[in-house]
Amino acid sequence: MWQGNGYMLYWKTGRALAACIHRRHPDSIAIKTKIPLRPAPCAPGRVRRTYMKKAGLVCTLLAAGISFAACTSKRAEAAAQPASSQSSSTETEAKEAEKEEKITIPPLDVNVPILRDAVAAPSGFGRNIIFGAAVSSGEYRDDKYMNLIFQHFNAVTLGNELKLDCMNGYYMGNRAPRGIESAVLNGKTIQVPSLDYSRANAILDKIVAWNEAHPQTPVKVRGHVLVWHSQAPEWFFHKDYDASQPYVTKEEMDTRLEWYIKTILEYYTSPKTQTGKKYGKYFYGWDVVNEAISDATGTYRSDTEPGQDKLTDPTHGSKSSWWKVYQSNEFIINAFRYANKYAPPELELYYNDYNECTPKKVRGIVALLKAVKDAPGTRISAMGMQGHYSVYNPDVFLLKDAVRAYAEVVGTVMITELDMKASSSFNGTNLEEEYLLQAKQYRKLYTALLELDKEPGITISGITFWGVTDPYSWLQGFSGVGGGADGKQKQCPLLFDGAYKPKPAFYAFTDDSRLDAILQTK
Repeated sequence: MWQGNGYMLYWKTGRALAACIHRRHPDSIAIKTKIPLRPAPCAPGRVRRTYMKKAGLVCTLLAAGISFAACTSKRAEAAAQPASSQSSSTETEAKEAEKEEKITIPPLDVNVPILRDAVAAPSGFGRNIIFGAAVSSGEYRDDKYMNLIFQHFNAVTLGNELKLDCMNGYYMGNRAPRGIESAVLNGKTIQVPSLDYSRANAILDKIVAWNEAHPQTPVKVRGHVLVWHSQAPEWFFHKDYDASQPYVTKEEMDTRLEWYIKTILEYYTSPKTQTGKKYGKYFYGWDVVNEAISDATGTYRSDTEPGQDKLTDPTHGSKSSWWKVYQSNEFIINAFRYANKYAPPELELYYNDYNECTPKKVRGIVALLKAVKDAPGTRISAMGMQGHYSVYNPDVFLLKDAVRAYAEVVGTVMITELDMKASSSFNGTNLEEEYLLQAKQYRKLYTALLELDKEPGITISGITFWGVTDPYSWLQGFSGVGGGADGKQKQCPLLFDGAYKPKPAFYAFTDDSRLDAILQTK
């Protein structure tokens, strides 16, 4: 949930040089020195910009001083090239990385229960459900992190790499797109931005490699997300893809919307494309629209939401350029219509939102679900409740009321981005106390979901966590988007700690008696 920006240049250049040295000179100081060679995963906004700038400059200086001649830095040049020439360099780098990278997963920890198996057991849901975790460009290179995914989960959601900004190479705000090319849509030739699939493909290739080697325990993928007000380049909504030009008409925006959804879904899921043949069988669903209901009004998110942010800001804040163009929910309806048109029939299609237990927002989301379901040519499979909760909230009664309201419209509900903010008193040192608070709240939520799943007309089809280990959580940094944190407080929101070990909350899902024992001894 972070926003790409110009500081990617610092990081790309430094990391490319250091990586090149590592291959040719593995004993170099650039590798022995504890310099983080990737940006903090999911660290949004100014935190990520500062990190990239500092880490990138350090890596660049180290690399240049140690072995400039040995690594003439074709990759570094690619990072500094004009946008229009970066595509081939990025693809080449991705191919090289794919050749070099192997699945080297450490041995599985046999001393703990397997999460996905425990959830599917009679004491859980009694059947296999989606039990997933988010993974992004930082985490997928961490073998220990991926080991936990492959051991405990049966699905992943790509945290950023399938979002509109990333598919455009993180060319955000007023910056021009990385390139313009021709495409054919409904028999007409149109001009469209050149897309960059390399970041998503790098993660997906690792998932495919695992699945091919371990067909008994495959990992599925959730696509996230086709339409969202945030992480959407402002130029995408303007004439000639130029943010200094006027906004396009809604008819022109419809063309762009259909082209984008068609292109992404056919690339990743169509049996008629080579990439679709490779990746498509692993995608189980896709978030079509994300966070289109306003926290302030409980109705559709507009271009005039409260706050100091502007539509021209790279992060968009809370305001929607989609609404600015359409001035109605038409883009939401059309997004589901186009997704239904181009997605395979077995691919599930979702609406996804946060603060989804707040009564005012529940009413707005229900109205959206009904509008989508009732519109001709659309299809919606389930409601995605993000689940960015805290050790105190939401109240279980509010959670149950929300699930029942959504299930009354679409039948099926999923928890899609589950994590838990710390208590206000947590200072980063009183871990034991905080872990117990967290475990109790996770137990309450999980118990409520099990009870709801037994009610007529309600199916809980999945639970996905927004990460696996605490240090990688997006909540560690500032975020200007919904469900995030202010970056001022240390967080411990997930099931595994920084040593990749299960926390007490882990046993809320795997071994209730063991959690009881932990709670009784504290």
